[in-house]
Amino acid sequence: MLCSRGLGGLRARAAPLRPGRAGLGGLGAGIRARGVSTSWSPVGAAFNVKPQGRRLDLFGERRGLFGVPELSSPEGFRIAQENALRKTDLLVERARCTPPGPQTVLIFDELSDSLCRVADLADFVKIAHPEPAFREAAEEACRSIGTVVEKLNTNVELYQSLQKLLADEKLMDSLDPETRRVAELFMFDFEISGIHLDKEKRKRAVDLNVKILDLSSTFLMGTNFPTKIEKHLLPAHIHHNFVFTGDHVIIDGLHAEAPDPLVREAAYKIFLYPNADQLKCLEELLSSRDLLAKLVGYSTYSHRALQGTIAKNPETVMEFLEKLSDKLSERTIKDFEMIRGMKMKLNPQNSELMPWDPPYYSGVIRAERYNIEPSLYCPFFSLGACMEGLNILFNKLLGISLYAEQPAKGEVWCEDVRKLAVVHESEGLLGYVYCDFFQRADKPHQDCHFTIRGGRLKEDGDYQLPVVVLMLNLPHSSRNLPTLLTPGMMENLFHEMGHAMHSMLGRTRYQHVTGTRCPTDFAEVPSILMEYFANDYRVVNQFARHYQTGQSLPKNMVSRLCESKKVCAAADMQLQVFYATLDQIYHGKHPLRKSTTDILKETQEKFYGLPYVPNTGYIDYMVAWNIIYRTFILDVCSEVPNNRL
Repeated sequence: MLCSRGLGGLRARAAPLRPGRAGLGGLGAGIRARGVSTSWSPVGAAFNVKPQGRRLDLFGERRGLFGVPELSSPEGFRIAQENALRKTDLLVERARCTPPGPQTVLIFDELSDSLCRVADLADFVKIAHPEPAFREAAEEACRSIGTVVEKLNTNVELYQSLQKLLADEKLMDSLDPETRRVAELFMFDFEISGIHLDKEKRKRAVDLNVKILDLSSTFLMGTNFPTKIEKHLLPAHIHHNFVFTGDHVIIDGLHAEAPDPLVREAAYKIFLYPNADQLKCLEELLSSRDLLAKLVGYSTYSHRALQGTIAKNPETVMEFLEKLSDKLSERTIKDFEMIRGMKMKLNPQNSELMPWDPPYYSGVIRAERYNIEPSLYCPFFSLGACMEGLNILFNKLLGISLYAEQPAKGEVWCEDVRKLAVVHESEGLLGYVYCDFFQRADKPHQDCHFTIRGGRLKEDGDYQLPVVVLMLNLPHSSRNLPTLLTPGMMENLFHEMGHAMHSMLGRTRYQHVTGTRCPTDFAEVPSILMEYFANDYRVVNQFARHYQTGQSLPKNMVSRLCESKKVCAAADMQLQVFYATLDQIYHGKHPLRKSTTDILKETQEKFYGLPYVPNTGYIDYMVAWNIIYRTFILDVCSEVPNNRL
């Protein structure tokens, strides 16, 4: 997840990505290199076999999640939270009493770090841990820490300690650029949180922020819930496409790739059927964000959220979206005509193009035109081979190697989670990546990157190693068959690993700006660049081997795959323009002139072109990603993962 916490309303902050071997030494001799462990295993082999023996370790010491001793049980979140709050009180007092100078920024960053280390970890656990007790304890920790953060954002004495530093021009000029920038970012967070308001309005701002955190969390969790219907409501001949529980069918997604048009239509209409509680939550969330924005001096929430990003303001965003939509228009129409033609060819009885059709029929067109049936590629993309490919790429580009490390008892939340050590050839150990790659019950269907702990230079000269989680939804291996990835899965893996390397290489002095703690309209850049490597034969040829024969993936197959990505690309992009435009309208001028569903219908037909289906709502699934996760448009204050769109 690309969400990160500083003192400023849980907002992501900028961190320079320092790729290449020279970039890792920029913090000076104060950072001590860490040696390489002899217990590490080759990364490729670790992902093509099932983990062995961990469940038989009945007597080993239980270390707790991510090696945090307190988190060996759900009750540990309360202990970790209390420890963080005690440290927070001490650091606030230090900030008040310390004369203005670089030490002020160090104290603020340590204060931010002490809260982040509980809240960021809890953000992940509350949605991904298989045990309800852990999820509930993490949810409570998120809410508690989030409330404290918002109160600190409007703490006048804390603000004044920072303001004294920024007001002294001579002192500011003496600071190094990184320290000066971090000081300015902390001040920016105070300002957009309402520090300039009177006491009563500051309290109102805190209350609104806490309410928004609760509503965001509720809405997000609601998007992950599958829909359950009585099985007699579905035609019997499509039952086998879904999961059953008793007399009910579970619809857990859109089944957009299903060949049977009735399966796609049923999944779309059932999974996206409007949920009254979700609609109410969304409307209250949007209204609360608007009230907060106006309270602290912005005309809309979008203006508040975009300040400090590359886009800068909603006017720039809308201008960009409208120009992009205009330039896509002709190509999108042609794409839809081509998709409609394929539907007519395969299903002449019902050739009207509907929103559940493009993913499937565009895939059919690609497969037919370029002979890229995924089953032809999967044998060359075993998960172990792909991980070894990433290892080769990172080693050649960055001097970095990935090694599998055996987690301690209790360190991971599921036995199939792998732990990777990221090691630089001269700097040593850079950090850890926990790979939660495999499907399981109640796991969100998202490919995400989560920051668990940010890196920073500590007072003793050592470097606090970053820790992240990558979460995918890949099929499990079997006794005779490793996990085989489709080309799309392989590309997603490379994308998410781009986020992980951003976190590992963003070795700043301050955790407030480390790695992916940056404006979200920049955070996707390193990960998108990784997708280009996943589509370059010079890279793919290094690792794509048939899991049985060892044969290399032929170059012409890679070329066909790359060419196929251009098919229906305009229609795919137009869909994203629709999501982004809807996002801007929802977070624009309030009160909204129509219901959220009516706005959805109007915007879909104007900016996407396919008809709105009555009694459905992208807001329950697709637009939830855009509202909550933000790829480029809004830098939200919610404590949720930033999904790749």
